Amino acid sequence: MPGQWEYQVGPCVGIEQGDHFWASRYLLQRVAEVSGISISFEPKLFTHFNGSGCHTNFSTKKMRAGTGKMQYLKDMMKNFKEKHETHIKLYGADNDKRLTGIHETSSMTKFSYGTGNRACSFRIPTQVQQADGKGYIEDRRPASNIDPYVVSSIIFDTGCLEVSKAEPMVKHYEAMTLGWESAKI
Repeated sequence: MPGQWEYQVGPCVGIEQGDHFWASRYLLQRVAEVSGISISFEPKLFTHFNGSGCHTNFSTKKMRAGTGKMQYLKDMMKNFKEKHETHIKLYGADNDKRLTGIHETSSMTKFSYGTGNRACSFRIPTQVQQADGKGYIEDRRPASNIDPYVVSSIIFDTGCLEVSKAEPMVKHYEAMTLGWESAKI
């Protein structure tokens, strides 16, 4: 029977999380090698099991202070809804196999958010709702095989910037991933 392990990286400030993430993957693979275990970062290895995501928790200073209240989160969710397709493109290869709307995932084609809901694009923890927006939120769309620098950058761009600066990164990522489909083994 396949097994799945969840672990946390952070807390980290900004792009530093990418460094911590890659170091954690390296350590995980080394421990697995010593133990004779295989590691896969594929988002969906088995059809009838949950896939492997890289749920990304984040907060802003305003969220941690609670000064924006729930309205701040609702306004932020409007921004994420508008850029849903862009995020999906950047959230890992073969993520369409995982984001089916079943097995605790949202649909890849529809943006959603909700309190305590693990089947949404974004989960707002119950304690954050109870604290009127004070805390963090969780983007549940990223797959286990993400590039953490790309994901943290697009989340920051959408969640924090008034004017997006993501276009060059998105174009670079799309060009970089063009050959992935034909390179499958």
